[in-house]
Amino acid sequence: MYKIPGCRWLVLTAFCAVIAPGCAGMDPGFETPTVNVTGFRTLPGSGALPNFEIRLQVINPNRQALELRGVSYTVSLEGHELVKGVANELPIIDAYGEGEITLQGSANLVAGVRLISEMMRTPKDSFDYAMEVKLDPGSFGRPIRVRDSGQIALR
Repeated sequence: MYKIPGCRWLVLTAFCAVIAPGCAGMDPGFETPTVNVTGFRTLPGSGALPNFEIRLQVINPNRQALELRGVSYTVSLEGHELVKGVANELPIIDAYGEGEITLQGSANLVAGVRLISEMMRTPKDSFDYAMEVKLDPGSFGRPIRVRDSGQIALR
């Protein structure tokens, strides 16, 4: 059996004392929260392209509050990543509760020009969209990833 010298033993003990409370907080019965896109609208922009507001509903089915550290998201139209953004000022979602997150972002000019160019070449009655959201629950939680996709009809 390998013996740990005195100084290393103290460091190992201190490390375990710091890590143990975090591990105790990891609930084996943790259920992944549900995230629904509840709103997507354009806002007046400062340039040629508009800004966007995206609303998400987060449902927490767990017995502990969900303290989100951050969120990142991407919105694509016809395969063009039109809006990308991040936010870090997020509400705490109570245990067995739900909350709303409102995100704002502006369009990517180059992706917007490519999309408009494509629309002019081949007009369509509807567009494919995709939205990817990653919620960061903090230190020991795995990121919560949500993907929503479908079509937007112009008529």
